[in-house]
Amino acid sequence: MGGERNVLDKKSTILVVDDDERTQHMLNSMLRLEGYRVAVASNGSEALEQFEHETPDLILLDIMMPEINGYDLCQRIRQFSQVPIIMLTAKESEEDMIEGLDVGADDYVTKPFLARELLARIRASLRRTRLWDERPSPPFRLNDLVIDFNNHRVQRGSSEICPTATEYRLLSYLAQNAGRVLTADTILNMVWGEGYYGDVHLLQSTMANLRNKLGDNARNPKYILTRSGIGYMMRKEA
Repeated sequence: MGGERNVLDKKSTILVVDDDERTQHMLNSMLRLEGYRVAVASNGSEALEQFEHETPDLILLDIMMPEINGYDLCQRIRQFSQVPIIMLTAKESEEDMIEGLDVGADDYVTKPFLARELLARIRASLRRTRLWDERPSPPFRLNDLVIDFNNHRVQRGSSEICPTATEYRLLSYLAQNAGRVLTADTILNMVWGEGYYGDVHLLQSTMANLRNKLGDNARNPKYILTRSGIGYMMRKEA
């Protein structure tokens, strides 16, 4: 497994939040073998303390926990951070996945999971975050919407929008290709990675959340157009 590790991912800190000791131990050992720094929390309160102390680069978050469940913890973290969050849970229905994405998770992996699949998703998430961080570009402007790529800020009029890390990548990718219709699979590949080909529900849920934050009505959009059966397109300022 170690040979697969990308140099970008070295020394990243991952916060594991799970109340099951066996899962904690397994993830801790697996991640340390891959060269990551690991912090562990057994509940939401501990996770918030560890977050403040460790400033993790990514969070692996269980849903069913005492004190503060994973959904509520994710919402709290999203109030002050856009750190990538991957939910790890035995809850595998589509409704559970959508709820996780709705509260701000970037990815959703069901238990039991393959170690190499989880590691691949972690690498992809960290790589995407860092590559997007390194792309300087002039701000994008459309009507009252301004995307400041260099500072990762999104404003609509005088209000600042706070997208999740994945929502921001999605918005940025659409903006950088304004005027072009992008297929669903192209967006999934560029924003999430190769392993997400065909995962239209993930794209649709994230798009719905992004539009809600932008105040963009899908039936009468100001910013993002839907091309039925094809994909999406960001309007281009005339």
